Amino acid sequence: MTEDTAAAPTATATGDTPLSGTQYVIEAHGYRVTVASTGATLRELTFDGRDLTVPFAADEVRRNFRGATLAPWPNRIIDGTYTFAGEDRQLALTEPERGHALHGLVSWVDFSVVEHVGDAVTLAAIIPPQVGYPHRVRVSVTFTVSSDGLTQSIGATNVGDTTAPYGCSAHPYLVAGEGIVDDWTLELSASDVFLTEGDRLLPDRVASVDSVLDGTLDFRGGRVIGDTFVDHAYTSLEFSPRATVRVTTAAGSGVAIEFDEACPWVQIHTADRPAPEPSRIGLAVEPMTCPPDAFNSKTDVVELEPGATHEVSWRISAL
Repeated sequence: MTEDTAAAPTATATGDTPLSGTQYVIEAHGYRVTVASTGATLRELTFDGRDLTVPFAADEVRRNFRGATLAPWPNRIIDGTYTFAGEDRQLALTEPERGHALHGLVSWVDFSVVEHVGDAVTLAAIIPPQVGYPHRVRVSVTFTVSSDGLTQSIGATNVGDTTAPYGCSAHPYLVAGEGIVDDWTLELSASDVFLTEGDRLLPDRVASVDSVLDGTLDFRGGRVIGDTFVDHAYTSLEFSPRATVRVTTAAGSGVAIEFDEACPWVQIHTADRPAPEPSRIGLAVEPMTCPPDAFNSKTDVVELEPGATHEVSWRISAL
């Protein structure tokens, strides 16, 4: 349906709670969104019936962090160890195959609804003080649809009495249209890429995109992804005033995500999976407030003081 003929927005939630949590539907202007309460997860996003992200079933345990909210850090903390305020800390290792703490502490938390109307829903949860992260932070996530697309906003308020290290992101897998990642064109105006080494993806260095791997990680100006493997954080983004990452098919359909300088990093992953799992069916595009292992490098980590709030947002739209 077109914007002019769109039906009035509706709001629904299921009665019986499925495995992914309580379901909240919002819709307007051709966009339809389903948010699952576990991890404040973007479970489905469509425009005029076309998937813009890789969906999963309501009664399914979410795999590969599809659509999850990531806080109080995105990506991984190497060995789950870091030092803050002069104190050495050890987090639970939630990426056992590599021995790291992955994607924060809220991705499996059941968020509570704060407000749910036809075109918007806000969920919130509190990170309780715990071993490795002895801080109390309230995380609020709002999803809003308009004629411009879906905006996701994350707000974090330190409701404890100690300064907390903080960063955030989300984990949508974008779908341009028919085909798989190999068939799509990625346009990413980023001049530098964060390199890792070995199977454990240990931090190496930040390098110019045209100086490594024969330029295969350079997507400035747009390039068909082909069989290129990508699992890297990019930076030195072009903000004018927002950075935009576009994924399109040869036929011209596509999806874009845009964000401002509050997210100076973006993780791109071609979602390669071992058989028999479906592989490369969506492109993970994750705007991040800080890079991998930021609690150790201290790069772009927010020091959230008691009573302070940090806010960030991004928008996904159909092309």
